[in-house]
Amino acid sequence: MTEDIAGQFYSNLPLNDLPLSDLLGREKLFRQVPESWHVVITDIVGSTQAVLGGRHEDVNLIATGSIVAVLNLAFRMQITIPFFFGGDGATFIIPTALIDTVMQALTRYRETILENFNLELRTGTVPVAEIYAAGHVIRIAKYKSSSSFSIPIVLGNGLNFAECRIKGGDYLFSGEPPVAIQLDLSGMQCRWDKILPPQDKEEIVTLLVVAKDSGHQEKAFAMILKKMDELYGIPEKRQPISVARLRLKTTFSRLGAEMRIRLGKIRVLELLQTWLATLYGYIYFNTKKGRKYLRALVEMSDTLVIDGKINTVISGRAAQRAALQLLLDQMETEGSIHYGMHISKASIMSCYVRDLEDGHIHFVDGAEGGYTKAAAILKTKLAAHPS
Repeated sequence: MTEDIAGQFYSNLPLNDLPLSDLLGREKLFRQVPESWHVVITDIVGSTQAVLGGRHEDVNLIATGSIVAVLNLAFRMQITIPFFFGGDGATFIIPTALIDTVMQALTRYRETILENFNLELRTGTVPVAEIYAAGHVIRIAKYKSSSSFSIPIVLGNGLNFAECRIKGGDYLFSGEPPVAIQLDLSGMQCRWDKILPPQDKEEIVTLLVVAKDSGHQEKAFAMILKKMDELYGIPEKRQPISVARLRLKTTFSRLGAEMRIRLGKIRVLELLQTWLATLYGYIYFNTKKGRKYLRALVEMSDTLVIDGKINTVISGRAAQRAALQLLLDQMETEGSIHYGMHISKASIMSCYVRDLEDGHIHFVDGAEGGYTKAAAILKTKLAAHPS
């Protein structure tokens, strides 16, 4: 496979719009990621402690910034890449044409985050060829999750292997970037306040699930997703974001944190301009175009990630969650899965807005560090039951 063809591998995948639980069982609809590609992972060291210290918004902002930095590079080269938001970091699958530039940008981004937030962002990459040579698998399909939004679905344990390698104590990180490298974090916007569940819902559930046997992920994941459909209804019914609950957050501290990530410093005049533009949002979102954008925002909210595990943020009632936990506990007792769950009364959202028409993505997490706290529970279970 030539590099030009390989670079468009993900773009050329067919878009599947059948129910997700059905897609998981259709092995022929999944493709093996090219060996020439690379897995890139960003991860905040000590994110659990940061969240417990009340810095959950900083953690989400930093994770979002790493995605924006990479997507802007890919957009400039007209390459579409699969990526996965994880609350305190992100995972990407990158073609060779992009890998060097991406790692240089992320190394520079690490420096910005350490200087401005005193948090260490771990960044690393593992070649897909190395993952396959170690006996692991990355199979991918493209799933149409709404009328205007699609997401990558990955089966196999290859991404988990890469994460373990990068988080290992003997992993060598990339060197210093060239002085000339410039970060492009344009489009990063994080201006929404905590979002209460839709009016007929009680709570926000952040859920992580791993299958103990990676060879039977499809069956375990399909069973859980079917149960969620049965209990909560179709995915739109468990969407944690609703237009009626959206509220802009116009505090200077919030806007300043966003600016420190984008620019590495506070520019007072630009901060004031951003604050005024955010105030204008109250008017814009009452226009026809503004209301259209808000409806699209809900559709383009990234609330489900399948990257070899289930990562999802949903809304519902306590009785629905209790019924779901009955299945999860049963499957965990039987030894087919482990899971971590966090319950909150709101969700938080950070955004990448390249344009207001169709170039925007919105990353959702449970409030108070939903993904990070669910991951801490899951890690404890995995440590107690090593495979």
